[in-house]
Amino acid sequence: MLDANLKQQLQTYLQNLKRPVELLVSADDAPKSLEIIRLADDIASLSALVTVKRVTSQRTPSMQVISPDTGSNISFAGLPMGHEFTSLVLALLHTGGHPIKITAEQIAQIASLQGQFKFETYVSLSCQNCPDVVQAINMMAAINPNITNVMIDGALFQEEVTERNIMAVPSVYLNGEIFAQGRISLAEMLNRLDSGAEARQAEALSEKAPYEVLVIGGGPAGASAAIYAARKGLRTGVLADKFGGQVSETVGIENFISVKATEGPKLVANLEAHVREYDVEIMDNQKAVSLKQDGLYQVELANGAVLKSKTVLLATGARWREMNVPGEKEYRGKGVAYCPHCDGPLFKGKRVAVIGGGNSGIEAAIDLANIVEHVTVLEFDSKLRADDVLQRKAASMGNITIITQAMTTDVVGDGQRVTGLNYTDRATNESHHVALAGIFVQIGLVPNSEWLRGTIEMTARGEIIVDNHGQTSLPGVFAAGDVTNSAYKQIIIAMGSGATASLGAFDYLIRNS
Repeated sequence: MLDANLKQQLQTYLQNLKRPVELLVSADDAPKSLEIIRLADDIASLSALVTVKRVTSQRTPSMQVISPDTGSNISFAGLPMGHEFTSLVLALLHTGGHPIKITAEQIAQIASLQGQFKFETYVSLSCQNCPDVVQAINMMAAINPNITNVMIDGALFQEEVTERNIMAVPSVYLNGEIFAQGRISLAEMLNRLDSGAEARQAEALSEKAPYEVLVIGGGPAGASAAIYAARKGLRTGVLADKFGGQVSETVGIENFISVKATEGPKLVANLEAHVREYDVEIMDNQKAVSLKQDGLYQVELANGAVLKSKTVLLATGARWREMNVPGEKEYRGKGVAYCPHCDGPLFKGKRVAVIGGGNSGIEAAIDLANIVEHVTVLEFDSKLRADDVLQRKAASMGNITIITQAMTTDVVGDGQRVTGLNYTDRATNESHHVALAGIFVQIGLVPNSEWLRGTIEMTARGEIIVDNHGQTSLPGVFAAGDVTNSAYKQIIIAMGSGATASLGAFDYLIRNS
């Protein structure tokens, strides 16, 4: 099952096991079952502390990772390969006693949770966001035996997906009820499970001493800014809704100079590791709601906390643009999706639409065409805006239909899931209906700047206007990355602008201290 190179790497990891690990495998004669048996046997052959037992469980094929010593139980329904292989490796290590790399406060908080928490996490193996959620819950399960988690491959267990009307991943159920859909951090989960956590967190944040540079946003621009500020010896904090931002939802990155190819989650992990090499306070899972000045700048958070700083650097990035048509919000996660790599496998053999004819839209159509029955691309303009090479590839595929001058007017559904959409032909003004199961929206980005309206000068599109030092209309407030009026929205440009704005803040502090 595992090639020689992967076995060698895994054997090195398994040397970190400190206590026995049992793999309980439920399998039949189906091909996936045979693969999971071989996988379990391969793992057991690499460490004397790992044993395999055959069992009958609720889902087949599946593998439970059990600690006989602590009673922890982490399960994988389906073959945990692709993006989820790392989740399996970490489950083995954490079950086997290898230290879990989260804060001591979080470990204590997880250990103190009372009650029974049975998590079920539906994923697709091509989803780059799913492993973060699976691994966060698995860590909780490794710490507290009252918490269990099973990763479920939605493409393999289609009957469950249909029964529960799951049309987006990751979808997390707790004790049989929906708990979360989409990416969610460990801190967010703990806030939901521990009712007093948010208030304690807000109090602790408000007690922090003022910063010299407070970076708001943890994407490439924010990470770059934090590193440059810390290297100047400035007291630096990073406030982020989620570290990595939009990059964490990007699969293939091939234009990051000096790195031929990488993936968004891997780049985000490297960014965070680099920032943590410096004396930078990272405050994750926090959202800023207002910016005021009273001597120092004051940033109020959604939980009521207030942080103070001599300078502020805004790097809040951008998010997927929505169509803003009737039915879109109602059916979000029920057929309306924004990440074809994450949710595409849930629409295997079905008909879907892609809204948008730019590079991201045509790339999505090409990827989906390998999974679904048919893809209809709807482009508002009279021609596609995607690169010629992508247009030629799409045209060569037999199950992609491209419609230009199409204005989507509404999303149609049966109350439970999407059944189609309506659009108007802008050339003839005629209305048309397309029957389908899913709609993937790929029409660009919107800057995350609404909370600053009326506070700072912006363009009509909501982009923060900066000068060549990265300074905004407020002295001492700087901005960088996709939230600004930069001409191009690229990772490498965001990093450069983060460095520029950070150096601008340093220069401001020197001249105004």
